[in-house]
Amino acid sequence: MNLALVTGGYSGELAISLKSADGVKRHLDPDRFRTFMIIVDKTRWIYLGSKGEEIPVDRSDFSIMEDGRKILFDCVFIVIHGTPGEDGKLQGYFDLLGLPYTTCNTATSSVTFNKYLTNHVVHSLGILTARSVFLTRFDRVDGKAILDVVGLPCFVKPNNGGSSVGITKVGHEEELLPAIEKAFGEDNEVVVEQFVKGTEITCGMINFKGKDVIFPLTEIVSRKEFFDYEAKYTEGMADEITPARVTKEIEDECRRISAFLYHELNCKGIVRFDYIVSGKDFYFLEVNTIPGLTEQSIVPKMVRAMGLPLQELYAMAVEDAMFRRQK
Repeated sequence: MNLALVTGGYSGELAISLKSADGVKRHLDPDRFRTFMIIVDKTRWIYLGSKGEEIPVDRSDFSIMEDGRKILFDCVFIVIHGTPGEDGKLQGYFDLLGLPYTTCNTATSSVTFNKYLTNHVVHSLGILTARSVFLTRFDRVDGKAILDVVGLPCFVKPNNGGSSVGITKVGHEEELLPAIEKAFGEDNEVVVEQFVKGTEITCGMINFKGKDVIFPLTEIVSRKEFFDYEAKYTEGMADEITPARVTKEIEDECRRISAFLYHELNCKGIVRFDYIVSGKDFYFLEVNTIPGLTEQSIVPKMVRAMGLPLQELYAMAVEDAMFRRQK
């Protein structure tokens, strides 16, 4: 089949998106998929041809011209971290064209990209979340009132984003306002969130044709104050221990909660859930509906640890997208 591997994007996660797409492309079976790498940015959508040439994408039907032939696609593998791939915008476009894709749908992507809204939804489902305060660029910021809610230390985050871009851990009151300004540099909405002390655990999974496939848990031990952008993408800055050093009881509960949230949030494709485990309590951190897929990213490490070839995982993502279209 003709498979469009769509990457790029408009956010600070552009470089990671391109690396993830390269990682996916290396593991797509050439006997099953004719893969076309398509890069999306604010000014243009292009296909990188076999000779390195840049071929524009016709957005009226998401097609390209190559060697005088018009090429249409059977499925889209979306590998954009951040907007417009992780927030539902591209999904809406492909829905209008009737093209199947490998990620959550428009509504789920839009909701889960908004950290504050996701926390409210998850909390309403009975899962613990940290206390938080939501700010927009036009709000009057009252530092004391914020800290009365979340306490110290706390985290300041862009509300819509990923890869820990723009996040600050605040330990003293005078650090709060500069951290908020930093987060506003990445987004027009900011969340200030309670710090929960515990062990960071992450759980990845995919539902393949109605069956949950849950990957081994990973424990994250950052060599920095928290698992920030540098710790995530710099070799040696964090230990990602798979399987996580947790009891069978904690492992089973994490898998249960993750599968529960996957279905309650109507997730599709490869998804990763992050938590802080404090004693026996699970605090939901976030859901990554398009997790990193570079060779060094957590999900590929999980999948390798369970003995599942990445080639098979990515084929499953495409097959499931086609399966959902047929239902």
